[in-house]
Amino acid sequence: MQLSMHQASAPVFLRGLNNTSALIDKALAHCEAKKIDPEVLVNYRLAPDMLPFKNQIYIMTDSAKGCVARLAGIEIPSFPDTESTLGELKERLAKTAAFVKTIDSSQIDGTEEKDILLQLGPANARVEMKFKGAQFLLGFVLPNFFFHATTAYAILRHCGVEIGKRDFLAEL
Repeated sequence: MQLSMHQASAPVFLRGLNNTSALIDKALAHCEAKKIDPEVLVNYRLAPDMLPFKNQIYIMTDSAKGCVARLAGIEIPSFPDTESTLGELKERLAKTAAFVKTIDSSQIDGTEEKDILLQLGPANARVEMKFKGAQFLLGFVLPNFFFHATTAYAILRHCGVEIGKRDFLAEL
């Protein structure tokens, strides 16, 4: 059996988005039990020069929706990065999952050789990256998605939320 571009993308993103939402549920319960302001977790970072938890979720969701939209050749939904509570971040994860579910396999399968052009960075210092579809998905988006999912997990774990590898992987 050959693995399709859709199989390698949408279900993987959905699992990661749903599992991260479940991690936030545990974080909310942790905050309530320990009388911690959840905003502490939303803005927590593991090092002074890294992005906080909320930005890990922003980038993770942008990676998922941007990937399937680019491969499908449709407009990427714009999310303004204004979520500032754990509940709002859960909503963003759900909104992203709902969008990913709208993409049919026929829209993505066969895009292995599709040209993908990204413009990254601020307007005054744009970096252009060119990919073929498979390289974009497997070599750029999936590693980026999991980097930010793992970092979000690590922030919560570092803050004492009782989560483990099974919570991160879940839905096996």
